[in-house]
Amino acid sequence: MKKISLLLYIALAFLGTGCEKDEAKEQAEGRPFTPRIFNFASLFPEHPDSIRILNIGQTMSFTGLKFSPAGKASLSWKVNDKEVATGETYEFTPTQGGDYIISVNASWEGKTATRNRRVFVIPDTYERKPAGPVVMAYLNDTAGHKYVNWDVTTHLAYKVATITAAGAMDISKGELNRKAEEIVGRAHLKGIPVLLGISGALSADGWSVSSSNNFGAVLTDAAKRAALVQSIKAYVTAKRMDGVDIMMTDINTTAAIINANCAATALLLNELRAALGDNAILTVTVTTNLYHDRYGSLAAANWLNVHAFEDGLHVGPGKALGQPSGYDYFVTGANLWKAKFPANKLVIGIPAFGLRYNQLDAAGNNLSWTSYGYMPYSAILAAVPTAFDKEFAAISQGVYFNGVPLVTQKAAFLKQNGFLGAYIWAGDYDVKGNNSLTAAVFNSLK
Repeated sequence: MKKISLLLYIALAFLGTGCEKDEAKEQAEGRPFTPRIFNFASLFPEHPDSIRILNIGQTMSFTGLKFSPAGKASLSWKVNDKEVATGETYEFTPTQGGDYIISVNASWEGKTATRNRRVFVIPDTYERKPAGPVVMAYLNDTAGHKYVNWDVTTHLAYKVATITAAGAMDISKGELNRKAEEIVGRAHLKGIPVLLGISGALSADGWSVSSSNNFGAVLTDAAKRAALVQSIKAYVTAKRMDGVDIMMTDINTTAAIINANCAATALLLNELRAALGDNAILTVTVTTNLYHDRYGSLAAANWLNVHAFEDGLHVGPGKALGQPSGYDYFVTGANLWKAKFPANKLVIGIPAFGLRYNQLDAAGNNLSWTSYGYMPYSAILAAVPTAFDKEFAAISQGVYFNGVPLVTQKAAFLKQNGFLGAYIWAGDYDVKGNNSLTAAVFNSLK
């Protein structure tokens, strides 16, 4: 009985395989008839966000497809709607960067079946936008190119490199589907330089996780720092990036560690300049707190990014609710660095997120160190679409943020006082269109 069952299973499996192999042939024998394309799943994924990343000169082969009716359907291959071939196979070898749609069409008796494949080709070279005020958007490693407001951005810092507790540079999130290369390629097609953003462990507000010293532990060790410089150089070269932003935020531990980390930041800057050359764009993100004067010489930087938001006065047990990133704090932070650095080498930070209170104490103040959080500007507008011109939204126990009027006021101050520009933390927290914070900055500075 067991032998009969086994033979029956093998026979059924054989018949199933045969049916699959002859599907195109069998369909051609039936009526009514519609042309079809088979074996397309790997070449033409149906997910709308699926895209193949290629380099110039790299070939993508479209082979192994079957068409029905076999040997009768009229076949046409098109690249961006222009016919390029008519056979059963096609090889796409791009000669310039950009977006492409590769399509195959099988036609029979007035009906057509079509499969499309999105391809992005990384450009070899690019021409930078003309120099002017800097509007730099940071892009988190979890975000993609679709979040960037390209038309109102002059520079992009892709914060994809994170120093781990083991002292390694983790850039893994940029490797998935060649995301880092696609971001750089799309930026370059817009004439926008891209910097490798490197930091330790960060909170949503762009500052370090409490008591984290992963980055500092590497910077203050000469051998580890030298190895990091070589890793950065290799990555920047491989991804065709234009420079590096050193986001040294490990300054919330002991005074001795803070002093050493700030001093070592200057050492890393100088060593990167020697390794990457004069044409690289090198920036350092600096603090506006009482440790601002602990850094070594930062003269080798093209400019400094001043973290002039999140005053720290409205978080913690019993702290009064309020705007943590107001105009006065912004101006104070900008002028703090203007006193020691030329204004035309300072890019001042503007937040695209809000401070959200989730629990309050009996007096109506913040309850504890875990009773607040951060909310992207895009999420605030999703919850309250009319909040774009305000600084407060009644979400949870209240959210304080920068709306378009406040951001416009800040940008006007920068323009009037000769600052190089502003950066947005983070670009992927913003929205596009008339309510965009990045656009408000760009339009005010231009």
